[in-house]
Amino acid sequence: MKTLLLTKEYPPYNYGGAGVHVEYLSRELAKLMDVEVRCFGDQNEPAYPLKVTGYSFDEAAILHTDKPLKSPLEALSHCVRFNGEPIDADLVHCHTWYTHFGGILAKQLYGIPLVITTHSLEPLRPWKREQLGLGYDLSCWIEKTAMEMADCIIAVSHGMKDDVLHYFNVSPDRVKVLYNGIDTDEYQPVSTQTALEKYGIDPALPYVLFVGRITRQKGIIHLVNAIRYLDPDIQVVLCAGAPDTKEIAAEMDQGVREIQRHRDHVIWIPEMVDKPTIIELYSHAAVFCCPSIYEPFGIINLEAMACNTPVVASAVGGIKEIIIHGETGYLVPLDQYHESPFEAKDPERFARDLAEPINRLMQDDDLRLRMGEAGRRRAVETFSWRAIAQEVRELYKSLL
Repeated sequence: MKTLLLTKEYPPYNYGGAGVHVEYLSRELAKLMDVEVRCFGDQNEPAYPLKVTGYSFDEAAILHTDKPLKSPLEALSHCVRFNGEPIDADLVHCHTWYTHFGGILAKQLYGIPLVITTHSLEPLRPWKREQLGLGYDLSCWIEKTAMEMADCIIAVSHGMKDDVLHYFNVSPDRVKVLYNGIDTDEYQPVSTQTALEKYGIDPALPYVLFVGRITRQKGIIHLVNAIRYLDPDIQVVLCAGAPDTKEIAAEMDQGVREIQRHRDHVIWIPEMVDKPTIIELYSHAAVFCCPSIYEPFGIINLEAMACNTPVVASAVGGIKEIIIHGETGYLVPLDQYHESPFEAKDPERFARDLAEPINRLMQDDDLRLRMGEAGRRRAVETFSWRAIAQEVRELYKSLL
């Protein structure tokens, strides 16, 4: 059996959870079958059982296109190129809407089953219109068409399955829940302090950590607003880069600068750092905060837990299935939002609600230790990539 994985992200060009998912899933699947990955980029790993090919894009083809439309058109071009090379896989497995059109073509042109893993859903990301303009209508149409054509949809949480069934005309028996995973041999506490020294983080001062892209979805602005409610001795480290738009980048810059004028020990790392750096940041953090307003799974919470760090996160989507409230961290309710765009109806209240459990954890060393150890145990016992790959293989077999 051979599977073809289509993905926008793949190392060394990961910037979000979908790329991390495909990286580890492909590695584990390759121990069980032949795996081919076709992705955006210039990767070239020709050997099986894990073959990886990156496809570049001629920017000249969309040179005069309106900027918001460039990303959707580039995605479609990649999807055509994915199918330009002969496909000899038994099935095609797509990740994120950027590759869905490629999956549709593969299903139609090569007569193979189409599997889609849902890392997010376009109807639940209305802020994307800020970035894509009318290209958002195109991404929604492509996603809907692919989802309703798919032979199987993998939802990364039960909450995501509910959303799939709500927004798309698919039967429940075509939707399978398989969690994301974590490599707990790689993600584990380390004692090195190279990154702390590099970014000016005081190792003697406990810090709360954020890791993620600067986007409405990740809720970074809510955490920035919550800083004013944190105890003054708490250090804040915001590892946040890759802004979706110039507007949210400017909003982030203004918010952080304003906080820094009135408070010390607020450190912004405006880049997406490498894996050893992020593991070190997780390991030394007293608390990890994930203030997302939409999160189908939330793999960053697993990464923090695997590094013995308690988590304070929004009680949304798949996060509620990762964190055990009061045992591995705290969930902050965010069930009072407008339908479009998703936003807290009372941002100040949500900021205070985020700050309260962070302050509580910072004041209790024993509580942080217990929750950190419980989080590590949960990551090891429940979220193994090896087990998830086995389940994916069984799903593939059922489709053939």
